[in-house]
Amino acid sequence: MTQAWKQYRSAPAMGTPVARLEELPRHGTLSVSLTGEKGSFPLLLIHLDDGSLLAYVNACPHQYLPLDQRGKRVLSQDGERLRCTNHEASFATRTGEGVAGLGLDCALDPVLVHADDQGWLVIGE
Repeated sequence: MTQAWKQYRSAPAMGTPVARLEELPRHGTLSVSLTGEKGSFPLLLIHLDDGSLLAYVNACPHQYLPLDQRGKRVLSQDGERLRCTNHEASFATRTGEGVAGLGLDCALDPVLVHADDQGWLVIGE
């Protein structure tokens, strides 16, 4: 997995709690903005039906606008695609690779997250 997200000026530190797992619905997404000393870091959390937890920098590589800027429905019905609400770019949910429209030939920046023993989603493995 690429670590490109760490190059963002406002990237959070490993171990940063981002949200409670209970806030992220199964087969759903949650957009959060982490604010620190170096600015705001947009994060899109995804919880798939099989229990997988994924996260990406919430910035479409086409124009770096939030994927959910024009609506919260970015996850496809089958959970296999994320769709940018601005220009219909599509990305594979599990890899972030562009698969259709303006998403082709680019990819989302994945961010490692996990659920800790206290029910928090935390940055890192």
